[in-house]
Amino acid sequence: MKPLQAVQARDGCVMTGLLWVDFEQSKCIEPSPNPANTTRCVRNRQYFDRRNMKVISEKKFSNRTLRLVQGDITERDVDAIVNAANSRLQHGGGVAGAIVKKGGQIIQQESNNIGQVSVGSCAVTGPGQLPCKAIIHAVGPRMGDGDEASKLKNAINSTLQTAIQHAYRSISIPAISAGIFGFPKDQCAEILVDEARKVLASDQEISLETIEFCIFDNETLNYFKKVFDQVSDS
Repeated sequence: MKPLQAVQARDGCVMTGLLWVDFEQSKCIEPSPNPANTTRCVRNRQYFDRRNMKVISEKKFSNRTLRLVQGDITERDVDAIVNAANSRLQHGGGVAGAIVKKGGQIIQQESNNIGQVSVGSCAVTGPGQLPCKAIIHAVGPRMGDGDEASKLKNAINSTLQTAIQHAYRSISIPAISAGIFGFPKDQCAEILVDEARKVLASDQEISLETIEFCIFDNETLNYFKKVFDQVSDS
């Protein structure tokens, strides 16, 4: 009997993978039981792949995809993930801290070798032990710096152009500057999604096939979802 590859989740999202999730106890059970018997457990448990996060929205631009997912960016299996970095590339907290914690100190060591990066620019390091191929460290503005919206546009465009220059086909991006840097979450979503849309909708020949926004918390996710709802496929 072939293993069941997908089970319908409570919220209507189909999730696949190798780990069981017990929704009644809110915990993962490993190793998983016999997947051929999952239909008898669908009310309480289902497959959940840590690498395949919950897809919230997708927009198509010919053969290119703009995607919104909820989950942990450190587990995204894409060509490049983006780190919301400070200009000194010292990865102590937030997304940056999580990336170094899971990817290893080699990421911080490579960042130290790069040194200072100006606001609105980015730098590239290896992924350490993360599943992606590279990390693009994007330096967004702090609220109070002045001209924050323009600086955030520069940061996302610098990031996307760097990805294209490296011939990356897929990239996963957090809510740059919307965390401890204090940039308004609604404006962050509008700027990041709009700049990504422009790149995917252009007639230029580019390597990028998928631009993804990976958001962890529900509040920020809701702002991004509102913006995605306003984007038309083309």
